[in-house]
Amino acid sequence: MQRRPFLQKISLIGSSLMTMPFLLYGKMDFPKTTKIKFITASDGHFGQPDTDFEASHQQLIDAINQEESVDFVVFNGDLIHDDPKWMPEVKKVYDQLSVPYFTCRGNHDRVSLGAWEEIWGRPSNYAFVHQESLGIILLDCSNETGEYLCADLEFATAKLEEFKSMEQVFVFIHISQNDWTRHGVACKDFLDLVTSYPNVKATFHGHDHDVDGQMLYKKKPFLWSGHFGGSWGNPFPSYRVCEIGDDGKTATYLKTVKEGMILNGHNL
Repeated sequence: MQRRPFLQKISLIGSSLMTMPFLLYGKMDFPKTTKIKFITASDGHFGQPDTDFEASHQQLIDAINQEESVDFVVFNGDLIHDDPKWMPEVKKVYDQLSVPYFTCRGNHDRVSLGAWEEIWGRPSNYAFVHQESLGIILLDCSNETGEYLCADLEFATAKLEEFKSMEQVFVFIHISQNDWTRHGVACKDFLDLVTSYPNVKATFHGHDHDVDGQMLYKKKPFLWSGHFGGSWGNPFPSYRVCEIGDDGKTATYLKTVKEGMILNGHNL
């Protein structure tokens, strides 16, 4: 892995977004010893016509399998591109991973809730605890017709309450629950809920293929991972790594799929 001074903002952001509060750092403070490491990747769009979706997925799988000491992976939405027939096929690809993985539903994952649960073995709103200290909450934000929706506040509240004694909690939801990006949706109640829990370390999004940085709401970080598939967005397919250290430090950074170069990062 190339840990080098981060590039000064290579992501291609439309002019309408240039005034948004993205934060860039020239140097990362990595944990001395990492006790938990997870990866999140989004927007593979398996099955999208006129894209080499099989190659882009295999490149990502190979890159993740080459990472050291990964605890789990979260695929944060748009696993497929609309046609439900692709969902069992993309599962076969993910099953090549050498570590556990979890999935969030995006607006292009147009399968029924029943089909989702049958294929993935868990509901579209799901949460789990890792190593007795880390709470992970995966939230649905769409439906079978691909609508942009706010998260299920009842489920989110119940899990945030259940996990309030955890050292750290991370939330994953495909579509940004704020309209600070071109493709976000305004869900202020969700933002206020998530940011009201001190142990929520960060919320991760996909969906916006041309966004790969961080925004803040009430001083809480919301992060994007660009994309690793699909027909548009940043020219560098990428995924995001998060490392939690024994020393209490938590760092996240964006890496290119092909070169493994760190493009930007943030201390949480």
